[in-house]
Amino acid sequence: MHLCTCLYCRITFKSIVVENFLPGLTFRIVLVEPRHSGNIGSVARVMKNFGFVELVLINPCELDKYAKMMSVHAYDIIERSRIEFSLEDALFRSNLVIGMTGDPGKTDNKHMRMPALPPRKLKEKLKEKNGVITLLFGREDDGLRNEELEKCDIIVNIPTDPVYPSMNLSHAVSVVLYELSDIERGKTFLADPFDIDLLYGHMDEVLDDIEYKEHKEDKTRLMLRRILGRAELTGREVQTLRGVLHRIQWKIKKLQN
Repeated sequence: MHLCTCLYCRITFKSIVVENFLPGLTFRIVLVEPRHSGNIGSVARVMKNFGFVELVLINPCELDKYAKMMSVHAYDIIERSRIEFSLEDALFRSNLVIGMTGDPGKTDNKHMRMPALPPRKLKEKLKEKNGVITLLFGREDDGLRNEELEKCDIIVNIPTDPVYPSMNLSHAVSVVLYELSDIERGKTFLADPFDIDLLYGHMDEVLDDIEYKEHKEDKTRLMLRRILGRAELTGREVQTLRGVLHRIQWKIKKLQN
């Protein structure tokens, strides 16, 4: 299989996505650096079992005969899959990013959200939402790294027996997709990713304006993003928060004059 990954085609694809971005609920399955072609095939098969179609591969291994063999009648999902070379490109236009981890035992001191949600709770949280939801699955051997988890709005962990907690990649995908396969679409539209980025940038400006302690600034920014990510903000909520931030900045300038 040949997938064109030249810069022109990738930019063209992204332009098409932006122009045709319509309200609805879409799930995007992203595999980070999958190392075994057979696992990619198995994931494609699971996706087709439960009615999911959008697959993105970040720096994947060679898609050899094992991908086709393990996908059985779902090879069309691999043929339509998108290959990216960075996490940022794979997450393009995501309203919500959900990262899967086999190790939910991160402490608050590391600024990871606690506790991680089980797949069933995730389904309840996403009920009646609309937007592009990215499901981010890590490497077969060591999963998602801390810097990748930091880009996620929600963390999910599949409860397993502590005697043998490790799951095969496609098995983990199947558990999550099974829970989400009959999720109810709703009328709550998640905020546009561009507006969310503007909100985060605005928060950074306010932290600078109030001369927030420099040695705590990075951790505080991360924590604020974690809180707002879990909140699943709508467009109106984003604009309301930005209005409050504008008011804070206006007040600060007034006091300084």
